[in-house]
Amino acid sequence: MTIIFVEQKDDGTYKATQNKRVIATGETQAEAIAKAHKAKLEDPVLAERIRNTTQGSPEKWRRAK
Repeated sequence: MTIIFVEQKDDGTYKATQNKRVIATGETQAEAIAKAHKAKLEDPVLAERIRNTTQGSPEKWRRAK
């Protein structure tokens, strides 16, 4: 199992990468997460925070459901 990372691209869309390969893209973070889960059912998906909160900043990662 290899971790899938979902992060925002420069143009504002989102990409899901695994081993430096893009496996899914989406207009929203939720769309990219859903496509990543569908493509790789067993692999964990981590999403980049997209705003500052009391829990963390955009440089932090969270497990996507």
